[in-house]
Amino acid sequence: MHRFGIGAWLSRRRLKSPDKTALIFGDQSAITYGQLADDADRISVLLGQHGIGKGDAVAYLGENSPEFLQVMFGVAQLGAVFVPVNTRLAPPEIAHVLADCGARVLIHDAEFTQRVTAALPGTRTSHVIVTGEGVPGAPGLTRLRRTATAQPPIVDVTHQDPAAIIYTSGTTGRAKGAVLTHGNLTWVALNCVVDYDVVSTDVALMISPLFHVASLGMGALPVILKGATIVLEKGFEPGRALEQIQRHGVTMLSGVPTTYQLMADHPDWASTDLSTLAKLTCGGSAVPLRILNAYEERGLSFSQGYGMTEASPGVTALAPAMTRAKQGSVGLPHFFADVRIADENGVPVPAGTIGEIEIAGPNVFPGYHGLPEETAAAFTADGWFRSGDLGYLDDEGYLYISGRIKDMIISGGENIYPPELEHLIGEIDGVSGAAVIGVPDARWGEVPWAIVTVREGAAVDTETVREYLDGRIARYKLPKNVIIVDELPRTASGKVRKADLRARFGA
Repeated sequence: MHRFGIGAWLSRRRLKSPDKTALIFGDQSAITYGQLADDADRISVLLGQHGIGKGDAVAYLGENSPEFLQVMFGVAQLGAVFVPVNTRLAPPEIAHVLADCGARVLIHDAEFTQRVTAALPGTRTSHVIVTGEGVPGAPGLTRLRRTATAQPPIVDVTHQDPAAIIYTSGTTGRAKGAVLTHGNLTWVALNCVVDYDVVSTDVALMISPLFHVASLGMGALPVILKGATIVLEKGFEPGRALEQIQRHGVTMLSGVPTTYQLMADHPDWASTDLSTLAKLTCGGSAVPLRILNAYEERGLSFSQGYGMTEASPGVTALAPAMTRAKQGSVGLPHFFADVRIADENGVPVPAGTIGEIEIAGPNVFPGYHGLPEETAAAFTADGWFRSGDLGYLDDEGYLYISGRIKDMIISGGENIYPPELEHLIGEIDGVSGAAVIGVPDARWGEVPWAIVTVREGAAVDTETVREYLDGRIARYKLPKNVIIVDELPRTASGKVRKADLRARFGA
């Protein structure tokens, strides 16, 4: 019997450090590793009573909470597949995730009931459980968990088995499910332990949503693997984050540039004791110089990096000591990962030459759920993942990003894919063409703008577009501006020349 999946981690932690604090959540009592393991066991039993077994998908729609981790580990030790759902998705997007993964059970926070009700028709989801105590006649997860007192089944799980499906928007506009194995998540956690020096005495403040693969794979999992402590916040509020750092002696913090900017701009920034902070990691986009300066004035520096969902997600890391010497770089490949640059024919190119970034390693996913053609196209003949991003390696092996083939927009750490918006905008009465680009923004890094052509006599403006999209997509994807033009610049083959649009409107 093999129990090498992440579902076995808590039972091993219960054996090694049962009384160590695993989680601190809000004003609740601290949760030890022994208690967290017991709760995950009960979730496994409960899900088993609902017919969930190896390979079945269980979806979770909720904010950061102990229940998120209890469910994830409870699902994992059954050999089932955990599907975290972005809480910002609209009902049609939630419906697509549930239908595509075939989730038989959905666990969600009560605040999302209206969206869930709208999303369920047409899916295979037959069991819906609300977190918390629930109401009379409809017990919630907390109450149901207390009644599940049997021992969980022992399931044979290896590193090759799927552990999670993380949905990432594709360039075609439909979200694709990246299948991450137990091995993928184990190796990305090990990469973080090695490259970020995670130790058992660390106290990590988790302020980013756990449904994001970065927060899960590179935040929670390496901390739990080492038996350290997570201070888990439901959401991010800069003043409270500063308070928690001082109160709990936080040593580790992860976020996106906007996170760090809002903290540095808060009135309590100068008076907060940050002396315990030793490990800051930042992803999503490059850290602006103003933020680097603000933190360096407090004796703090960042690890920056590059990654994507398909790599679980870490690919490279730039050590704090190299932040200035290698400014603009996203660092070296993680310890158990490889990066190379290839030309348009897939041939590796010399240092300093721009090409497509290709990735290999045990953290790289096996493919997209139910999409064999897209999976095959994503890999080279010799097994390297084609990122779709452009970059180059310097003569010391440091990676620099030159551009994004897929034109993805990163806004406040959230990925926005223009084709999804362009397709929906094209449905608006009077719109004859649409192109979405990312425009620099001081707060969010980038925000989406829509460049639109309209038919003669049609009345289309920013509010028309936003009102149509609102409820069909997550609100963070809504264009911040809509510009009406006479025509879109196109190539001879009819493709929109987005570089021209960025040069005109994106400066």
